[in-house]
Amino acid sequence: MLSLLFRLGKKKHSLEETVLLIQKGDRALQNELINQYKPFVAKAVSSVCKRYISENDDEFSIGLIAFNDAIEKYSTDKGSSLLAFAELVIKRKVIDYIRKEARQPYTVHLELNENEENEFSQSKVESDLSIDEYTKKVEQEHRKEEIGYFQFRLQEFKLTFSEIVEQSPKHYDARQNALMVATKLIEDEDLKEFLFNKKQLPVKQLEKKVDVSRKTIERNRKYIIAMAIILSGEFVYLKDYIKGVLDS
Repeated sequence: MLSLLFRLGKKKHSLEETVLLIQKGDRALQNELINQYKPFVAKAVSSVCKRYISENDDEFSIGLIAFNDAIEKYSTDKGSSLLAFAELVIKRKVIDYIRKEARQPYTVHLELNENEENEFSQSKVESDLSIDEYTKKVEQEHRKEEIGYFQFRLQEFKLTFSEIVEQSPKHYDARQNALMVATKLIEDEDLKEFLFNKKQLPVKQLEKKVDVSRKTIERNRKYIIAMAIILSGEFVYLKDYIKGVLDS
């Protein structure tokens, strides 16, 4: 911790400013930051696994890799703190790991009699069901947290989740057009920066890039902003929701 402060100099840097220095290539600072935030990583992983996590656990290693990914991918235009972003990334990666492990088949190298084999089969079924129920519970909790984080991001634009639900386009073509506009917006760095810095939809600039009228963009402004927020962040479940909206 002291070495990290020394390397940053007398001027106090925010965590986000430190990350920007790391993204410019300071690997030593990156290693120091990761080491400093190991307790944060362990806590985030533990909240998913619902048990104490030590540095010897595989889940902790997954969380550490995810924290490093968050450092490298973080951008101030995401509109949230590094730790909020990192926590989302860590939990997603750990859940993916748990789901992957749950699908691994059992390997048995024992000769069992009929009764033992039946007991083992029953035990395996119960174990599989337990793992499946657990992963579903974890996913449900993570989905709830993701929606909470999304609501927080919407507040930055003075929007609410209920507004987005109520004002979402009713027809398939309208939803598809709104999502197309949001995608074009996120793909253009200048427009994306305008959106997250000004907290406003760059309607005039968007009109020149899409085959959609200004009136239509204005009418679906809130929905387009919401889709842009989802597309620009680590929203695993909400991105699936977008696919579902287009398929419905």
